Amino acid sequence: MRKFGIIPILALLLLMTACSGNASGSQEYPKKNIELVAPASPGGGWDLTARSLKKVLSGEKLVKKNITVVNKPGGGGEVGWKYLQSKDSHSLAINSSLVLTNELLGQSELSYKDFTPIATLATEWQALAVPKDSKYSSAKEFLKDLKKDPSSVKIGVGPGLGNDDHLSIVQAASEYGIKPSKMNFLVYEGGGDVVTALLGGHVDAVTTSLSEVKDQHQAGKLKILAVSSDKPIKGMEDVPTWKEQGIDMVFPHWRGIMGPKDMTEEEVAYWDEKLSKMVKTDAWKEVLKNNDWEGFYKDSEESKQFLKQQHDQYQKLVKESGLVK
Repeated sequence: MRKFGIIPILALLLLMTACSGNASGSQEYPKKNIELVAPASPGGGWDLTARSLKKVLSGEKLVKKNITVVNKPGGGGEVGWKYLQSKDSHSLAINSSLVLTNELLGQSELSYKDFTPIATLATEWQALAVPKDSKYSSAKEFLKDLKKDPSSVKIGVGPGLGNDDHLSIVQAASEYGIKPSKMNFLVYEGGGDVVTALLGGHVDAVTTSLSEVKDQHQAGKLKILAVSSDKPIKGMEDVPTWKEQGIDMVFPHWRGIMGPKDMTEEEVAYWDEKLSKMVKTDAWKEVLKNNDWEGFYKDSEESKQFLKQQHDQYQKLVKESGLVK
């Protein structure tokens, strides 16, 4: 009797093991090392975001698997994001508004819907800056002059039209009743070149990330007329927001993280748990402080809704800019 009783017991043990494996399916992920794709060369904002994530997630022991950062530059993110499409859920990529505007401008067939939103992490804010001896003392004065003759004011922007730097001033102008397509933009290679052009007197104003002009403003080498944040920025309370000057606009220059399209609910839940803990750590807060970023965390579901809202807004701004018909 004992001899035949072994079989049902073994069957029961196997069944219990199988059920246990299914119940803890989410705990099986990740099964291998994690790859973070920075869709740009080393040194830029996407690369810095990826390496900061790796440092904090590993340093705080939130993710036990090894994390590697892979740079895939080209096409304004296109090369890196196409690479992500070919990978499984153990690869994630840094994103920004370019995942929206590349498609809207006809520069890419990739849509934000081709990926799984994981999180929105941080933002910079946009700034409108002028020379220190400029006749403009406020953004309202600047817009008032611009409205009289939009082509008479030279505005520096980089590295191309259709990015956040450009579209932030497009939105401000539109809110004030100015036709952005009539404005006079001079395009430079990047934020540093834009600021050099301003300091050299080659343009009347620049629209760029706050971090590009913050130090020069504090040193009295130029004036920041407005920032695109929803409230004054700590340490720069002398610079008013657009909203404080009567322009109903908040414009984040955000960065986030996304995965391949068909990630499971369990895999997404894993990252919701890990990243929600990460953004509360002192190590992540230090990253934000050191890079003049602001915490802008949104979980996977919030990021999904945020991307839809941003897509609709950018679609409107791209049309108003005159870049597409």
